[in-house]
Amino acid sequence: MLKDITVSEFMAANPVTFTAEMEILHAIHALVENRISGAPVIDDHGDLIGMLSEQDCIAVALNAAYHGEWGGKVSEYMNHEVRTIDAEASIVDVAEMFMNAPYRRYPVVKDNRLIGQISRRDVLRALAVLR
Repeated sequence: MLKDITVSEFMAANPVTFTAEMEILHAIHALVENRISGAPVIDDHGDLIGMLSEQDCIAVALNAAYHGEWGGKVSEYMNHEVRTIDAEASIVDVAEMFMNAPYRRYPVVKDNRLIGQISRRDVLRALAVLR
């Protein structure tokens, strides 16, 4: 039954991650190269400290267009307020979260330590398995 499936069964266990001190242009390149729309930002201990999305990166282009300044650190552009998911949450609960929010992915944490990431596509994979 779909409600019994947990996030841990379908999350990406080793997502692309960034650090706050990483150059933003390097992070943008990683998003494009990996064909992803965002990734978690972690500290030296693996604790989640933010998220960087394509939308956040558009600010880099606007900054360059208006001020002629390219670059900066991920910390200057990332979102510091992040909604997270527990690994044991029901995939149905996550599907409802996706329906009610604009996010394409949520970081999965245990004791604030990043252990994975769940995306809309992962939820759809869970549906396909039950078919």
